[in-house]
Parts: sequence; structure tokens; C-alpha cells
Amino acid sequence: MLIKSFRSHALRDITPMTNHTPSSISLPPNSISCPMVASGPKEVRMCVYVLRSNICKQGAMRVTLRPRSGCLVLCLCLSVFTLLLQSLWVPVEMTREEPDGRSPEEQGQHGLGFRRLALRLDALSTHVQRLSKEIDATKMTKDDLSLLLQSFRKDQQGVARLVERELKRVSQRLDQLSHHHHQSNTPSPHDNHKLHTGPNEKCEVPKDPAYPVCVEKVEFLRAHWQSDPCYAFYGVDGTTCSILTYLSQIEDFCPPPLGRNHSVPPWHHKPQIYTEKAEIRATLSPLYEVISNNSSPAIRFIHSRVERMSEQWIQAGLKMRQSSNKTVSSQMRVLLYPGALAGSVGQRFEAMVDKGGPLGELVQWADLSACLTILGQNLTLSASQHQLHSLIGAAPGRGSCPIQRPLTFDIVYTDYHGLAHLKGAMGLAFPHYQCRFRILDSFGTEPAFNLGSYARRHGYKTLWGSWGLQPLQYMTMFPHTPDNSFLGFVSEEAARAEVMEEELESDTYGKDKIAVVYGKQDYMWQGKSEYVKVISEELETHATVYQPAGHASNLPSFIRNHGLLTQEHFLQLLRRAKVFVGLGFPYEGPAPIEAIALGCIFLQPRFDPPHSSDNNDFYKGKPTTRQISSQHPYAEEFISKPHVWTVDMTNRTDVREAVKAILRTEVKPFTPREFTCEGMLERVHGYITHQNFCSKSVPTWPPESALRAHLGPLGQSCVSVCRRSSLVCEPALFHHLNSPAVFNRLGLGCSSMVQEINHLFPSYSPWGRRCGLQQEPLLFSCAGSDPSHRRLCPCRAHLPGQVALYPDIL
Repeated sequence: MLIKSFRSHALRDITPMTNHTPSSISLPPNSISCPMVASGPKEVRMCVYVLRSNICKQGAMRVTLRPRSGCLVLCLCLSVFTLLLQSLWVPVEMTREEPDGRSPEEQGQHGLGFRRLALRLDALSTHVQRLSKEIDATKMTKDDLSLLLQSFRKDQQGVARLVERELKRVSQRLDQLSHHHHQSNTPSPHDNHKLHTGPNEKCEVPKDPAYPVCVEKVEFLRAHWQSDPCYAFYGVDGTTCSILTYLSQIEDFCPPPLGRNHSVPPWHHKPQIYTEKAEIRATLSPLYEVISNNSSPAIRFIHSRVERMSEQWIQAGLKMRQSSNKTVSSQMRVLLYPGALAGSVGQRFEAMVDKGGPLGELVQWADLSACLTILGQNLTLSASQHQLHSLIGAAPGRGSCPIQRPLTFDIVYTDYHGLAHLKGAMGLAFPHYQCRFRILDSFGTEPAFNLGSYARRHGYKTLWGSWGLQPLQYMTMFPHTPDNSFLGFVSEEAARAEVMEEELESDTYGKDKIAVVYGKQDYMWQGKSEYVKVISEELETHATVYQPAGHASNLPSFIRNHGLLTQEHFLQLLRRAKVFVGLGFPYEGPAPIEAIALGCIFLQPRFDPPHSSDNNDFYKGKPTTRQISSQHPYAEEFISKPHVWTVDMTNRTDVREAVKAILRTEVKPFTPREFTCEGMLERVHGYITHQNFCSKSVPTWPPESALRAHLGPLGQSCVSVCRRSSLVCEPALFHHLNSPAVFNRLGLGCSSMVQEINHLFPSYSPWGRRCGLQQEPLLFSCAGSDPSHRRLCPCRAHLPGQVALYPDIL
């Protein structure tokens, strides 16, 4: 078929010549030009292409001939000649990477054969040019054509013999390379990943019931081993032997070859034991060393925030050291990888940092890095995909293969973008190590969205869910989703409590009759003019909206806009302000907590009906069913009046009366403990010490003694049921309720007891007195609710101002 293809191509090239009238062929003197020294097969191929094109496509050489006895014979010979060269070029082009450790001299020897071919072809082209000049000067006879064909045949035979010699030499060289690993006593790191089989081995695909997908995997790699360079990196070359070796030694889908013992894949090995102890530090110097090499706007923001708050972090750490009676635990090797700062997404995010873009996530990353450093953990921070691949030992390619070595990090903090980057780099090793991941997820991920198969079947499929992690591995900005872990952040002003007390005592902490509006970009103000105007009737109203140079302001004329302020200047403005005004967006940011910590009263809009994924574009597609009743539900529910006032933004009278009441109200600065340095240190230390998602046993933290079992009314989630009793839902305690004995203790007479994969279970349905037990632990859900179910809820008490921790933990 290949020869037929070449012949067809040659015939197409000479189609204009295949008539019964005399034809002419012209070879202009300068129509063929080859380099005297070629560096590889590309130059050779170009020479041949030009040579054949000039011979077969031109049409001005005035020779009287029959097409069958002339150009057909000539082009057929050249086609055969091209076929011989293709047999050499194809395998060479497929070898994309040179073996590691080759010297420039060795690489030069590798190209000598191609140089000889190029020189030979160059001589051939020179001969054609000489003939073409003679042809231009004289009319060619049939005898002349015969001599020309004989000359071409001799040159073609000479080149064919040269190609044959070069093919033998290349074959011998490849054999030497394939055995290099076995013959060398000091293999390079790259060679260690090459999986070699003997040259004469004959491999058959085993049918072993212990490896049921082996045959399927072999067939897949036979068809797709070239789809990702990582397979070649691990030694796969398309042969059955190399595929079986890879699938037995790297992916563990096939049994080991006969005569060889089964070995654990290299990425399964246990890493070296880390013996350092995690002791509370009195310095942030290790963190500065980690982030000092990155000068991007986002990392500069993180560095600046950590530096401003360094003294408060150190003081909080020293207090924790003095009050703690905990035994010293082993130091954790922790990787921080904010994926939103990497790749193309990172470029867009970075561009917004200095233009009023969302900084809440950066606040959280800054505080997490400082917290882990004070707690004595071994920290690595990266915002580069390329560096991530190096840190985790990813194989070169597109991520189809496992990593080269065991993951050296005990915990990896990342976000949804980083989770996708990790999956794309780790291949088969990703599910093996996913228990070590912690996902910073501002708005939360509920269990029904987290389990992919369940989400697809029941309509919970979104772009952000379906990772199949333990729901507590997601870490939120605020404690709105108890199915997840509340990570939080630190109020910068609360971290300077001592300074604030001195200012209050000296009576210098006064408030002016001004309001600062929460909204740094123009679009946040659209449709809010009437609402802000009512407020401005009582208060001088200030804004901090980003204003590009040369652009006219779109803000109302009664607004005094300061432009985008640095964090220090923004906090200075809030110290003067009486009211911090929410516009309805952004949702659940850190700024209201900062304002309340500075003695401001937060005025925010109420949402009626509540915003959710059903009626709001921002929440659409997010993996949560939460109903957002105001701009900042945490401030409304956990802080409330007199620090937080929630109004109907469209009701001018409601807004005016609220402003007047606020002016008559005096408040002191307030910060919940969970948003202080000490509170975050306590919380993160508890997570690191007690959360173990790699264990196969049921959770033991919090202990069963913390459980307060409640049976909720129809249609209410366990979040609501527990909160109604001033408790919080604790998903780690669900397994204590998931048994028939619990239903009996609660006096529920079950006519039937079923066990299903259902995010509403365990629950009781009064219709038919049906009791349901949970079959899939990943679906234990505090958030699930349904009008036909009464949920069995695992509630617990919590520390004052610290909902993540139960009272006895400290």
C-alpha cells in the first residue's frame, strides 16, 4: 500500500505531461539548492522534495518522448528512492528525546550518516543542474534521454546502497542503546525509569484473574502509547514486552514477567521517615525565605500582609506555647500550591490584584502560610505549574503516567484549580495520594456534589464538584458549610488588639460621621444609587473604587472616591468611619470582619428571596444548595446587632430608619475569637493533629462523647436542626447514628429498614415508617434536606467564638 501511495503521488505530479503530444521538461539552473552540510533528516528530506518537485513538476525541457517510456520511468525510480529514505527518516523522527548524558561529540557522530546522505544528494543535484544547462543549450535526442536515465539510475543505486548501510548502522546503534542500562554500572536517573526487556524475549499477554484489566490495558497502550511522551519515558516502545513491563512495574495492572517477583511501583514506596519535631516558632524567617524569590503581584501581597502582621503572629504563638500542655508532634512537610495563581488563570488573576480584584483568597493564603510557619511545620510554597511538576516528581508528558517517586509532602494545600493541575500531573498516583490534599474552597462543597457518580445520577453535577474527596478536606472561608472544615483567616486589626486598647484608653479612637461603601469596582454600584443616596443624606459617603487613568468616574456626584487604597490606608479610613456599607456584592468577603474589628457598624442588604444556584448567576454551578439571605450570612447570624444591621435595600424608609438608629448606637470593636491569630492557630493545629483522611478506620475526632443526637422536623437540614439548639452539625460523628439501634433508642418504630446511597440518610420517613441507613460514607451530609424526611443529626457544642472546635479539646 505504501508503494502504491508513492506511485500515485508521482503520477499526480506528472499529470500535465500525460498527453500524446510532445512534452517539455525544464530544470532551471538555480532550481535546486541543498546545504553542503546537513545536520539531520529534515535537510535531507527537503533536498529530496526539491529534487523530485523540480524534475516531475516543471515542464519546459524540450524533449520528444512517450510518457510511458520517459517521465513515468523516471518518477517511478525517484518514488522508490524516496521510499528508501522514508524507511530511515520515520524511526529517527519518532525518537524525540536523546538519551541523558550524551556528549556533544556522540551527538555529532549520530548525525554523520545524514551528512553523508546530504552530500550525496547535493552532488546529485549539481549533476542535474549541469545537465539542465546543457539541455537549455541544445535540443535533446532519444539517445540523450537514455543516457540521462542511465545516469540517474546509477546515482539512485549508489544512494540506495548508502541508505542500506546507514540503516544497518542505525539499527546497531539502537540495539546498543537498548542494552545500555544493563551494561552500565552507573545508570543515569532517566535510565532508571527505562523498562528493558531482552532483545529476543517473546511476550504473551497473561490472562490472570488477579489482574482482570491487564488485557484491556495492553490493548489500550498498543493503540495509544504514542499519545503521551511519558510512556516512552518509562520505556514503552510499542512492543508487547515493553507494555507488559510498564503495566507490571509502574501501573501494577499486569502480573510480573515469569521468573520475576512482584514489586511495588516506585510511587507506592514509603518516603523517608521525617524525624524533625514541630515546635512553635518565634520567627517567620522560614516563610520569608520561601516566598522571597517570587515577585508577582499576588505573592507581593501575601508577603506584605505577613510582614505587617508578623509581630501579632509571633505573640500569639508564644501565648499558645505557654498555655499548651500538648506533646510535641512530628513536623509535617507541607506544600502550599494556590493553583489560581498558576498558568493562564493565574495570569488573569495577577492582572486584577492591583485593580480592585478579589483579594479574599490571597488573605487566606497569607494567613495560612503564617499560621503553619508559627506551628513549626516545614513549608514549601509554589505558584508555578512547572515547579509543581518538579516538586512532585511528575513524569515528562501530559500526565497519563504516575509520578516517578513517592509524594514527599504529608499535606498539600491547594484550590480547585490546583486540584486539576495535580490530577493532570500525577496520573494513576492521584487517587492514591488524594487523601493528603486540602482544598481552599471559599463557598463550600456539599457531599451530594462531591461524589461524581451520585451527582450525575441525581442532578448535582457541576463544573466544581465530583472529586470524590472526604467532604472535610474542603476548607472554607467562613463556617457556613459544616460538611467542610472551616479554615478562615485573621482580622488584621484584631491582630493588633493591644494597640487598639491603648488608643481606646487615650480616647483617640474617635468616629467621624462618615460611611465607607464596600465595593471596589464600578459594576458593583450598578442599580444602587438610590440606596446609597439615602445613606448619604445622613452620612458623608466615601468610596474606594478603582479608577483607570484617563477614565471618567461613573459614581454619583455625592460620593467622595479615594480610588483603590493600599490595605494600610484602607484600614485608616475605616478607623474614622461610623458605618461600612454593603452593596450586596461581593458575597462573604473578609472586609466586613475587618470593619467590625475597627468599631464600624456593618449595614448590608437582605435578599428576599434568598440567593442560590437556582436564581443567581454567581452561585449557579457552585457545588452548594445554600440559601444566601444577605450579603454576609456569617455576620448576620453569628455577630448580628448591634454590630450588623440587615435591611431591605429597595425600601427607602427601612434604610433611612436603620441609618438613624445606627447613629444613635455606640459599639466597641469586636472580633470573634476564630478570626484572631490565636484562634486560627488553635484551629489549624487541631486539624493537623487530628484529621487523618488516609486512615481506613472511622473518624475518632471529635470523640463520641461530644455527640448530641437530634431528630429534625420534616424538610429541615441538620445545619438548621443543630443551629436551632445553639449547636453545630458535626459530620465526623454521623457514623455513630448510622445503625438500627439509634432509631430504637429514639423511639422510632421502623416498619422497614433500608440501606441506600442517599445523601439524606440516616433519616426517618413517617410515610410507611421507613428508616434509612447510609451506605456510602462520603454522602454523610449536614446540608441535605427533603420535605419527606426527618434527618438524624449529629450535633455538638463548640467553644465560644470558635465553632470548629468542641469545648474539651483545649
